Amino acid sequence: MNAPAAFKTELIELLPSLRAFARSLAHNPAQADDLVQDTLVKALANVDRFEQGTNLRAWLFTILRNHYYSQLRKSKREIEDADGKFAARLSSRPEQDGSVDLEDFKVAFQQLAPDHREVLTLVGASGCSYEEAAHICGCAVGTIKSRVNRARKKLSEMLGLDEDPSLVSGEGRMVEDTANV
Repeated sequence: MNAPAAFKTELIELLPSLRAFARSLAHNPAQADDLVQDTLVKALANVDRFEQGTNLRAWLFTILRNHYYSQLRKSKREIEDADGKFAARLSSRPEQDGSVDLEDFKVAFQQLAPDHREVLTLVGASGCSYEEAAHICGCAVGTIKSRVNRARKKLSEMLGLDEDPSLVSGEGRMVEDTANV
């Protein structure tokens, strides 16, 4: 809806007052000018909501004040990152790589010996303790520990992972677990 001529005339007459109010809030001439401009845009976009005969000055000042406080709240959540250091830390790998890695894992896992798949499923996936896995498999705890260690190493080799023990075990348990075997 187009703004009536009287509305536009009164709007123009209120510009100095709006700018003074914006300067009192923002303390920055450029930011104050932006506030006034945003206020005018919002007022013209919502001219149909303004009731003729009411106080245009109060309506515009309310729009300006509300916009200022909205901007202030928004700026508290923002971090200045001119050189992009923060944004670089927030990046994540594409998800399709994860699905490819999972498929590679499934293929490699199926190539393991049945007793290795069994102990990795019990200890790694199901969260059984070595003692529980030994009871289920009907063998000694040391046997379970060595099977888990060999299965993790074999899986690591097939997937081309580094020899870093924390990568092989997922929890860094391989080093401490094999020390007792």
